Amino acid sequence: MRLVIDRDVPVPMRDGAVLRADVYRPDTARPLPALLQRTPYDKGASAGGRSLNWMRLVEAGYCLVVQDVRGRYASGGVFRPFADDAGDGRDTVEWAARQAWCDGAVGMLGRSYEGAAQWHAAAAGPPALRAIAPHVAAADPYDGWTYLGGAFQLGFCLHWVLGDLLHGQVGRAGGMDADVRAVERALDGIDELYRAPWRALPLLDRLAPYYREWLEHPDADAHWRGLTAAPDARRPPALVVGGWYDIFLPGTLCGPSPRPGDRLVVGPWSHCVTGGVFPERRFGLAADEAEFDMTGAHLAFFDHHLKHDPGDAGPAVRVFAGGVDRWVSPAGRPGADSTPLALHLGSDGDARTRHGTGVLRSEPPRRSGADTYRYDPRDPVPTAGGATCMTGLLVGADCGPLDQRAVEDRPDVLCYTGPRLDAPLVVSGQVVAELYVSSSAPDTDFTAKLVDVYPDGRAEILCDGVVRVGHRARRDGVRPPAPDSVHALPVSAGTVVHVFQPGHRVRLEVSSSNFPRFDANPNTGGTPLTLADAPVVTAVNRVHHGPGRPSRLLLPVCPGLPDAHDAA
Repeated sequence: MRLVIDRDVPVPMRDGAVLRADVYRPDTARPLPALLQRTPYDKGASAGGRSLNWMRLVEAGYCLVVQDVRGRYASGGVFRPFADDAGDGRDTVEWAARQAWCDGAVGMLGRSYEGAAQWHAAAAGPPALRAIAPHVAAADPYDGWTYLGGAFQLGFCLHWVLGDLLHGQVGRAGGMDADVRAVERALDGIDELYRAPWRALPLLDRLAPYYREWLEHPDADAHWRGLTAAPDARRPPALVVGGWYDIFLPGTLCGPSPRPGDRLVVGPWSHCVTGGVFPERRFGLAADEAEFDMTGAHLAFFDHHLKHDPGDAGPAVRVFAGGVDRWVSPAGRPGADSTPLALHLGSDGDARTRHGTGVLRSEPPRRSGADTYRYDPRDPVPTAGGATCMTGLLVGADCGPLDQRAVEDRPDVLCYTGPRLDAPLVVSGQVVAELYVSSSAPDTDFTAKLVDVYPDGRAEILCDGVVRVGHRARRDGVRPPAPDSVHALPVSAGTVVHVFQPGHRVRLEVSSSNFPRFDANPNTGGTPLTLADAPVVTAVNRVHHGPGRPSRLLLPVCPGLPDAHDAA
């Protein structure tokens, strides 16, 4: 097949800005559907991304349009993350639909920010947009992107801005040669910078002023509402792809409400690890995106919605089940057929470390008790895997299913462990720790982590979450709890589809930090913006359990997984 490539095609926006796109299309006079990818990462190097074979898309009868978003690379205007993607996405979809090579039907694809840009374009409602395929992305740039549970996602945000948005684009952002060197030094010293992130603010204020805006709005206020995509019920069908260890999984699963025609795929992937192979865990050949045939899944979906192909667009839900390490196609989304199993927290008074007396039992403890630990923001619990996206992206060195035993040896980590299982325990859905807590400080964080403990002691992280106590109070419109007052605090630990095998044990970790994935709460009520000059204090934090204070882990348990022959 002969291919036509048009470079730097001007695409006028209705406000006068001109964005540039590369168009890849078959050499034919017959108009074809268009697939649009809007990227901040250089259209010349991003066609299809690492997940899709763009040549195969074109050979299948699509025109592929890859556009630099506003203010990036060849496109005009000023880059403001998320702010212009609804209008620019709408204008670009309408432009593509009018071209002689397009038959009037447009789909969108792409991963990460490119996926968020799809949700924004869908919210603007261009009639020509018939289907979207957001991959490891979220529609809400606040909850699950910049913040989670009120805690700032420092590890991701600082590295993303310095490494992905500024490195190589300093001049475009208005910087000088000295700024280029400053960005490189910041990236080389990112681990040290995480501990004093305010040192980067003068540089970021000049080159990326939106970073300070994120810090100035620690709650989901009007600023964030203006940046959030909210597609209505008339939005086009979506092929939503996520990863169990992807930083944006909460937004992938809890974004715009599902509608007829949607498809959901969740694999054992992180944001940048797509082969299912992590330093301490291999999920098998079937876990590789290439073996899964991500391009084929996109083609089946787009053929169905853009070409009106009556063929099967694939199962509505396809997820990779950990513990048995295979793909399954349940009738509904994770949690749809699950019921909560309550495992009650208890101890003999000291659940600190994995060697403590913390237990999980099906029956609530008869005596009241509490487990106490000291949380010092100057010595936070280090991030050890999970759904993070910081450094070492391509090898997954700091994300995914890492062993937690080193973390669990710290005295500021409470461990509650269930008995060895006699039969498989199938968990599918959102995991919640309903805790009764108190703190000596006016504000603090509580973290919850679900762990699969192997017979040999390996403690593999499955999912985790965090709640900033002051943020939760402001969100709920109540006064923050007084120091040392006991209050209920539900902490979402994330979503899983996982089978705990016989001989394994369920463990819940509770602490108050996960650094640098989340910024360390100073325990004073300060925000990420005030850490440079605000004091920090050590908090004495407690998890209470027993009558009247029934701290418990709620596991979404289902009777089983579809048989192997039911999986697509």
